[in-house]
Amino acid sequence: MTSVLPREIVSAHSPDSDDAFMFYGLATKKVRSPKVSFRHVLEDIETLNRKAMEGVYELSAISYHAYPYVADKYVLMASGSSIGDGYGPMVIANRPMEPEELKGKRIAIPGTMTTAYLACKLYQPEFEPVVTRFDKIIGAVRERTVDAGLIIHEAQLTYDREGFHRVADLGRWFKSTYGLPLPLGGNVLLRSLGEELQTECCRMMRESIQYALDNHDEALAYAMQFARDMDPRLAEKFVGMYVNHYTLDAGEVVPKAVQKLLDLGYEAGLISKRVTVEFIR
Repeated sequence: MTSVLPREIVSAHSPDSDDAFMFYGLATKKVRSPKVSFRHVLEDIETLNRKAMEGVYELSAISYHAYPYVADKYVLMASGSSIGDGYGPMVIANRPMEPEELKGKRIAIPGTMTTAYLACKLYQPEFEPVVTRFDKIIGAVRERTVDAGLIIHEAQLTYDREGFHRVADLGRWFKSTYGLPLPLGGNVLLRSLGEELQTECCRMMRESIQYALDNHDEALAYAMQFARDMDPRLAEKFVGMYVNHYTLDAGEVVPKAVQKLLDLGYEAGLISKRVTVEFIR
């Protein structure tokens, strides 16, 4: 009697402490399945967005901004979202600056498909974006090759100690304007996988996040290797900001927030396709 080997799924996500934390159960095989095994690929989020347009990986993290361009190939997973609930990507500068002063300025951005860029364009439509790798943005601001920088990831917790000034917090702006958290990134599955494999992947993703939350210290220790030499207390704070109850399950709020964000982008001419978001569990 021959046994059926589990289907290998390539799971692509960014090399960040929050992603590493939520994928901990899968990456260390604490969460297993007879149907599915995972092979992990680490790439920056803008690369993942571009590759998702080509349907390269079966399971991938993407920016929510990218979803309209990949919705024909992928469906959103209810587990794995990074949500800024009253906080989020920030615009920083070398000097104190009023938000209105950003108009016409050169701002370093981590990629044109990132949600941070979409939110920044909704906040201030008239600026000159300078695409810069996310971990080089602080340096570009320091060297004054740009007027301001749009920071994501752990830099949100360290910018002030390096002498920079916050001009805008886009998550705070989105919450105060629309009463919703700012949905930054999520996970998607290829539609072509079929319902059985999709359901199993969703179960395993949810259990991986739950395992990390239940075994916080060991999952955080694993995630620390992706925290770019960050102080452990700051890394813990960052993970706590972006791995929360919304990450475990999107519920009703996250789909509503994603739909609002993408509708705003379409109405502002920043997104070329209107799309209805679709989450599976």
